[in-house]
Amino acid sequence: MADIANRAGVSRMAVSYALNGRAGVSDELRERIVRIARELGFSASAPARELRGAVVQAIGLTMRRPSSTAFNVEVFRRELISGIQSELMRHRFGLALQSVADAEDELAVYRRWSSERRVAGVLVCDLEVGDPRPAALEELDLPAVVLGGPPPGTTRLASIWSDDGRAIAEAVAYLAALGHRRTVHVGGPPQLLHSAVRSAAYGTACAAAGIEPVVVPADYTGEMGAQVTRRLLSAAPPPTAVIYDNDVMAVAGLGVAMEMGIRVPDDLSIVAGDDSALCQVVRPPLTVLKRDIAGYGAHAAGLLLDVVDGGAPGAALDHAAELVVRSSTAPAPRH
Repeated sequence: MADIANRAGVSRMAVSYALNGRAGVSDELRERIVRIARELGFSASAPARELRGAVVQAIGLTMRRPSSTAFNVEVFRRELISGIQSELMRHRFGLALQSVADAEDELAVYRRWSSERRVAGVLVCDLEVGDPRPAALEELDLPAVVLGGPPPGTTRLASIWSDDGRAIAEAVAYLAALGHRRTVHVGGPPQLLHSAVRSAAYGTACAAAGIEPVVVPADYTGEMGAQVTRRLLSAAPPPTAVIYDNDVMAVAGLGVAMEMGIRVPDDLSIVAGDDSALCQVVRPPLTVLKRDIAGYGAHAAGLLLDVVDGGAPGAALDHAAELVVRSSTAPAPRH
C-alpha cells in the first residue's frame, strides 16, 4: 500500500479508502489507485489484513492433480505429506495443500500466496526439464525447498534429493546376477528430471551388465502400468524382468501377468520402485526399492523452516533407497 501511495502521490489512508470502496476519494482518484494496484500485483484480502504484522505459520505445497483424486495417489506422495506434516507440527506450523492443473496454475498459486502472505515458504516437487518454477520463486523472493535436486540455473533455493541412480543400479545388478538379460524399466513421465536420472542410471547399469536397456515411459497410474505391461508381455520374446518406477504400476503389472497366465516369479520377475502395503499383501509380495519417504518429507520441511528462520539455503543429500528382496523375483527362466 505504501508503494501504491508513493506512485499515486497520495496518503496510505487514501489508498485504503479507494481499495476498500469507502467514501473520501474521488472516482477519478479511485480508478487511478486501482489501476496502479493492479500494475504492482497488489492483492488485498481479509487474511492478508489479519496477518499484517503477524508471523505466517504455514508452509505451502501443491499437487498437480484434481482434488477428487488427491488421496488416491501412490505411496510416495502420501508418505511425503505425512512426513512434512509431522515436522511442521513439531514447530507449530500448518500445511497449505493446493491442487493445481498445470505449471501456469501452480505459478498463479505461488503469486497469490506471496502477495497475500498466506505461507512463509513452499516445497516444490517433480522438477521438469526447463521448469519455470525455481526462477519464478526467486523473483517472488519466496523461501522454497526443491525436492529432487538442485534446480539448474538457480542459486538462492534450498534443495534435497536422494541418489535415485544408485538404487536403480542396485536393482539391475541384482536381476543380472539372477541371469536376467531381457529387462525393462517402466519409468515416469520423460519430462520429469528424476525420471531422466533413473532412466539414464538404468541404461548405464544395463551396459555394465551386458544387457540391452529398454525404457518405457508411463505416468505412475495403475491404468498406464497395466497397458504398458500387457504390451510388453505380448511381445516376442517378452521380458523376463520389469522394474517399475512406483508401487501402483508394479501392482497393476502383477495383475496383468496373472490374467495372461504368466507366472511371477517363475516366468517374470517384478521390482517396484516404492514400497507400500499393497506391495506386501499381494501374492507374491513384491521385491521393492524401499526408502524412508516420510523421513524425506520431514527432512525437506526442516530445511525450509531453517530458511524461513533466516538460515542460508543449502543442498542436502538424503538416504538412497535400498533393495528389499521378496517373492516376486527369482532366477531367469531357462526358455
